[in-house]
Amino acid sequence: MGPVSGLVLFAVIWTVVFFIVLPLRLETQGDKGEIVPGTHASSPADFSFKKKAKITTIFAFPIWAVIAAVLLTGAVSVRDIDWFERMSTPEVSLD
Repeated sequence: MGPVSGLVLFAVIWTVVFFIVLPLRLETQGDKGEIVPGTHASSPADFSFKKKAKITTIFAFPIWAVIAAVLLTGAVSVRDIDWFERMSTPEVSLD
């Protein structure tokens, strides 16, 4: 895995973790009873992107490190997840 592949893998993992972290400890305007006119009651009351991004990075980095280590060590390869045996090695005759 090259450096660009590592960055792309981290970006994908970070994005997935971000969508998991977004609703955690969410306080809506309806919960606080202070609904701004023109918004839904389910809108966040006080959203802090910086805090969510920091939490996401704290969780995404170890996940990325484990996946990158597994890929770099070769513990799991593409042939290991070839359940339908479409990547079998061709037979070579030595005549």
